Amino acid sequence: MKVRGRNAAEFVIERTLFLCAAGCILVTVGIIAVLIVETTAFLRQVPIREFLFGTEWTPLFSEKHFGVLPLVSGTLLTSAIAMVLALPTGLVIAIYLSEYASSHVRRVVRPILEILAGVPSVVYGYFALQFVTPLLQLVVPGLAGFNALGPGIVMGIMILPLISSLSEDALHSVPNGLREGAYALGATKLQAALRVVVPAALSGISAAAILGVSRAIGETMIVAIAAGQQPRLTLDPRVPVETMTAYIVQVSLGDTPVGTLEYQTIFAVGMLLFVSTFVLNLISNWLRERFRQEYA
Repeated sequence: MKVRGRNAAEFVIERTLFLCAAGCILVTVGIIAVLIVETTAFLRQVPIREFLFGTEWTPLFSEKHFGVLPLVSGTLLTSAIAMVLALPTGLVIAIYLSEYASSHVRRVVRPILEILAGVPSVVYGYFALQFVTPLLQLVVPGLAGFNALGPGIVMGIMILPLISSLSEDALHSVPNGLREGAYALGATKLQAALRVVVPAALSGISAAAILGVSRAIGETMIVAIAAGQQPRLTLDPRVPVETMTAYIVQVSLGDTPVGTLEYQTIFAVGMLLFVSTFVLNLISNWLRERFRQEYA
């Protein structure tokens, strides 16, 4: 009886876990299906060449243009600023925690980084708007109240824990034999870290960087609050820009009638955003698998 009851319990647990996994897959399939259907309906009315390569984005104006490049440039600009801050800083933190810090320091620093990761993005958005941007206006001439620079810097702070944590894991996974070999040849701790450990963990660090880029591209609230909503094809971080996620927020507020061409633009932009982050995640997973195979 006990064996039969245990088998029944295991059967229920197994089926429950299967349903949970199947539910996640079905939700993902549903999201992709909705994006494909609505994007296809949008592209029936707007040529894909105009959508991908047009330089004007005014679907909500009386004179409509559907070139998504201004949204793409705004997204890439803010993400690039974020990565310029987050990647070197996160790598330095990872090297320190992996190669220099004591166990006591790690126990203190890691929770602090986790607190940064746990702050809601809307809080980061108002932090960028109310604190970072006014501070930057004191030193950057011509910086507008809404701009790409402030949100980009704050996004870098937000993704810093992600990059530092994943990079530290990659550095920590490098075999100690490589470090000891470098020390035996007379290398200092810094030389061993920069010339031996970091190159050996480069695939894992690259995966962390790509995941950071993916996180920055998909960020919504910071850019929606502090970057402005003016789609423009520019590389000037001092002026207002609009990202793909910020545009989706703008149209989703409820002022645009459902089923119209203007409403379908959010699905087309969402599909472009989904494909971009999906490709980046695939590259990141490939790099992580390569890293595991090298040190398996």
